[in-house]
Amino acid sequence: MTLPNKLTVGRLILTPVFFGLYVFTVLGDSILLSGMIALWVVQIVSEVSDVLDGYIARSRNLVSDMGKIMDPFADVISRVTYFVCFTFSGLMPLWALMIILWREFCIMFIRMVMAKEGTALAAKWGGKAKAVFYFISGIAGLTVLTMQAAGVETYLNEVLVVTRGLFILAAASSLLSFIEYLILFLKTDTMKHFIAE
Repeated sequence: MTLPNKLTVGRLILTPVFFGLYVFTVLGDSILLSGMIALWVVQIVSEVSDVLDGYIARSRNLVSDMGKIMDPFADVISRVTYFVCFTFSGLMPLWALMIILWREFCIMFIRMVMAKEGTALAAKWGGKAKAVFYFISGIAGLTVLTMQAAGVETYLNEVLVVTRGLFILAAASSLLSFIEYLILFLKTDTMKHFIAE
């Protein structure tokens, strides 16, 4: 297994670790500051590995079919997990989570149809913008929880408002990204073959 794929597998392993830590740290009677530090470490390692696996794969010519499938899958599993956690804590609106879930499942379906024809759906600017909003909103969510754990009340309400706005922007960018991918998919021969079957 190549180094980029090992990093991707590592990100998949970190996802249930994040969930377990979140349940233990946040969903009890009070938010544990030590647990929040651990959540930050897991989140940062996961995000850094996401950047590194793609960079190493391209720079060392280690791009593989396995990586093309596993990397976006790991991204979806990781980010959907922390969005579900934030929604359960009341930080993220449920409707925003549902838009993101629908988008991710639909994109997975499109990717499966494309893979059947031996073609890949490359990431576009909308998908990259969505990933940035996912990342920023995830960091904002952890920031709110850390402030609550540390008992910091100064500007907490303002940070909470900004965080909820970022979650809404993440959902909006997710929807726009899906529309972009859908338009591209509809223009492909794969779509024509799929409908003809």
